[in-house]
Amino acid sequence: MNKIIAVCMLALFTGISVFGQDVTGDAKKGETLFKANCTACHALDRKLVGPALKGIVTSLAAEGVTKEWIHKWVMNNEALRKSGDKRANEIYEEYNKASMDIFEGRLSEQDIEDVLTYVNNPPEPKEEEVAAPATVQKSDAQDTKLILLAFSAIGVILILTLLKINTLVKLKTANSELSELQATKIRSFSQFYERYKGFTYILVGLMLALSLYGFWAWLMGIGVDKGYAPEQPIYFSHKIHAGENNIDCQLCHSGAKYGKVSEIPSLSVCMNCHRNISEYTGKYVEPGKSKEFYTGEIKKLYEHVGWDEDKQAYTGKQTPVKWERIHNMPDFVYFNHSQHVVAGEKAIISSYNKKNPNNQIDVVCKACHGAIDTMNVVRMANDFTMGWCVDCHRTTEVDMNNGYNAAYFNKLHDKLKKQYGEDKSKITVDAIGGLECGKCHY
Repeated sequence: MNKIIAVCMLALFTGISVFGQDVTGDAKKGETLFKANCTACHALDRKLVGPALKGIVTSLAAEGVTKEWIHKWVMNNEALRKSGDKRANEIYEEYNKASMDIFEGRLSEQDIEDVLTYVNNPPEPKEEEVAAPATVQKSDAQDTKLILLAFSAIGVILILTLLKINTLVKLKTANSELSELQATKIRSFSQFYERYKGFTYILVGLMLALSLYGFWAWLMGIGVDKGYAPEQPIYFSHKIHAGENNIDCQLCHSGAKYGKVSEIPSLSVCMNCHRNISEYTGKYVEPGKSKEFYTGEIKKLYEHVGWDEDKQAYTGKQTPVKWERIHNMPDFVYFNHSQHVVAGEKAIISSYNKKNPNNQIDVVCKACHGAIDTMNVVRMANDFTMGWCVDCHRTTEVDMNNGYNAAYFNKLHDKLKKQYGEDKSKITVDAIGGLECGKCHY
């Protein structure tokens, strides 16, 4: 019975199949048709929504499935079930009442012959070259080694210098001609201070200034994590999703358009696609990775969300994913994504492209988050400091082509034209309250 079901499932997604005859279709055309019509529910070597189809024609050639019955099933399986056909209703019940598409008038019999030729004996995939792992440069470790090496070298030089000075002191002490110099020898810090008081003040002042500057720079660096790119519990490549597959940012981060926070997508958003995409078949492979690696990460998703791939159903057993947060505004800072993504979209893109003629952007998200569609591992692309935000507000022009802005800032625009002339009457965000403390701090 399972073999008959497999035939019916194949017929559903490909058209009319003919048993009792030789399969004489075009395998290449069949592969194209199979990928266009069947892969949503079928694979060649494993069960998805429907059964595996590799070698299905050969295995069912001896079964009692007639051409006429399969033709009726494919053309209008719903009408066939309503007619009381026992086999059609058994298949419908066994596959959880999953209604099949109606292919009447969509594919020809020759199309089906092509598909059957392909699935009955599909060509073996060619071995792909796997990129050699790229050497991971551990810059922090190298910097530490260089610093230790430098301090070691300085230490050796100091020791050699002290030894040399000690030798000279002994020679001077032994020489009676240097007795006068011994009388003027500095024997304590207080003597050095009294003799070189002015120089000491300058040296101490310089060291104090450098120390204060270093401390200030350290304070200003707190919370500035530009370049931060932590590893995540499930490897997610934005280059594959947003770059290779051109998935819109807001398909997953829907909150960016309608609310203050962009939010991390829930696993149910991932499963909207990955319920039927259980392995990676794309052309792009990151150096050091493989298609098998990406497929393994999809399996991790299934484990966390509780998806039984064989039964094509949720088990109800779920475990949360502990994502490592990358962008995180302090609690005393107010930032609204929708205000920038919707109201300020055109103005931000225009301003960014004027300042970066060699690095144009087409999506407003890239102005802050960088070329996210080229990142395999997401990293913080900018400083996200107060100065960085203020600089943007001072240089980003308000979109005066917007009907609301043109009417609301009409008097201000006329005033600027009279004061500075037509060429210098541009209204930037800071002119309409973009630098007011209460806008961002509350």
